[in-house]
Order: sequence, then structure tokens, then C-alpha cells
Amino acid sequence: MSPAVREVLAGTTNPHKAEEIRRILSDFPLDVLDLSGWEAIPEVPEEGRTFEENAITKARFYARLTGLVTIGEDSGLEVDALGGEPGIYSARFAGETSGDDENNRLLLEKLRGVPPGERTARFRCAMALSSPERLIFTCHGSAEGIIAGECRGESGFGYDPLFFVPGYGGTFGELGPGVKDRLSHRARALAEFRERFGDYFSAAEDTSGTP
Repeated sequence: MSPAVREVLAGTTNPHKAEEIRRILSDFPLDVLDLSGWEAIPEVPEEGRTFEENAITKARFYARLTGLVTIGEDSGLEVDALGGEPGIYSARFAGETSGDDENNRLLLEKLRGVPPGERTARFRCAMALSSPERLIFTCHGSAEGIIAGECRGESGFGYDPLFFVPGYGGTFGELGPGVKDRLSHRARALAEFRERFGDYFSAAEDTSGTP
């Protein structure tokens, strides 16, 4: 890749997700922007049936709106005892305007009385890269865990304080970003993203001199 800094848009209004993407892509010569740089930009309705469909919709929509190559991301928590809920509704599990505290409380209520061995869950992440003209690629990642009986730790966001990682002795909320950035669903999706992203820019530069 060229050493020149290039602008890429993280198509999210969630500052935590944008910062996580920046951290994991920090060794690329990129200026990773997010939607806070645009005033009155509309949110994309998340009407897809899968994380991938939502990620593609976001990437395409914001790439066309801003003219920037855009990363679309959608992710969430699947709990086996709840038949895969909250799934694609993770961010609004307790209602359209719900926050992390409300979502975590509802999850604990729904799992009341469920023994630890039956509280298995996974985070899933789908990412898409799109230019204003076309969808470039998609990639995926997942992380397996167990839903704890109470929130533990102050790090992270969303369901992190409830997501206990076997073998590490703590929740994502306790383990901190250094560990999470190696183990999380988003980190694993971004590991694939990094490789394919580099290939895309190298090929684009070979043919046109710019991505």
C-alpha cells in the first residue's frame, strides 16, 4: 500500500465501535472517519434479516451519500437458551430507545433460573466494504462465551460486562481492550478485513493510482 494517508468511513454512529475499528486498523496508513463528522446525516433502517444484510446496506448507503469508501458493520449477541435472541435486535433489545443498562437487565431477567451450563452465547459480527459504485467484499467473525449472572467490569460497552470468556476468567468488561481486541467477534472479522482491504487497495493503485 502507498504510505499516503487515505480516508475511509466507518459507517456507524456508535463511538465505541468506531474507536474499536480504529484501534485494530491503527497500523494502516488510514484516517478512519465516522458519522459524527457529518451533520444531520440520516441513519439507515436496519431491516435486514441477518447481520450481513444490515452491514451491506450500511456500507452501500453511506458510501453513496459521502463519496467515501465505507465500512459497514452489524453485530450482536446470540443466546442459545433464548433461541438466538437478541440477535439482530441486540442494540434495541429492550426497546427502540434502550441503552446498554436496559438491555443487560432484560437479558438477565430472561435468563433468570437458567443454569450456567445452559447460558452459552456468542457474539457475531459482519462487515462490508463498499465504494460509491460497488460492494467490494464482506467478512465475518464470532466469539463464544457464557452469559454471567451479573454485570462485571467497567470496560467495553453493550453486553461486554455479561459476556464471560472461558479460559480467560473474566467478562469482556473485566478483561479490557487489549484482550478483547484479540478475541472479539469484531477483531476476528477485522483480521479477515485487514487482509482483503490491503489486497483491494493494492489492486486499485495498480490500475488507477488511487483507491
